[in-house]
Amino acid sequence: MFTVIAVLISYLLGSVSFSILIGKWVKGIDIRSHGSGNAGATNTLRVLGKGPGITVFLLDIAKGVVAVCLGMLIVGDEWTPVLCGLAAIAGHNWPIWFRFKGGKGIATTVGVMATLALVPCLIAGVIAIAAIVLTRFVSLGSLLFALLTPVIVLIMGMPMALFWAAFILCIFAFVRHRSNIVKLLQGNENKLGAKKG
Repeated sequence: MFTVIAVLISYLLGSVSFSILIGKWVKGIDIRSHGSGNAGATNTLRVLGKGPGITVFLLDIAKGVVAVCLGMLIVGDEWTPVLCGLAAIAGHNWPIWFRFKGGKGIATTVGVMATLALVPCLIAGVIAIAAIVLTRFVSLGSLLFALLTPVIVLIMGMPMALFWAAFILCIFAFVRHRSNIVKLLQGNENKLGAKKG
């Protein structure tokens, strides 16, 4: 029962879309109707600028951290924090408060995995950031982070609950980035620093 409550709270927390809220507060717009149409930090950066973009990124990370910590505090077994993290990301991607149209979940994934498996997250994060710096494709860095995290968790021999969490999050990321993958392959993906939408 406590696990179900923790997972439900985590989903509702994840459903708080800071990109949409800040878009409304800063410019009175629905961020999903501008730029790429994605309710996430990268589109907020493109449409609203660095301050709002960084704020959304940090708040979305915080959602993942809080959800995992909630699972640890309420139940404290191996799987409940994992389920709470997955629920927060599902909430971010499909938010009940915003007609189930949310973001792609990468920042919240960072928060979840950094809390569950810090070292693999840091290694994957450094590689992802390097890829973004070199190519200016945020989507490529996001996908690399999602792909490398479960691989590193497995190589380091960490608990299988963490591997399955990272693996499921990798699937989430690739599903949510389908259009970005097509654009990357076609050579017309938006680069970081491109003109605002």
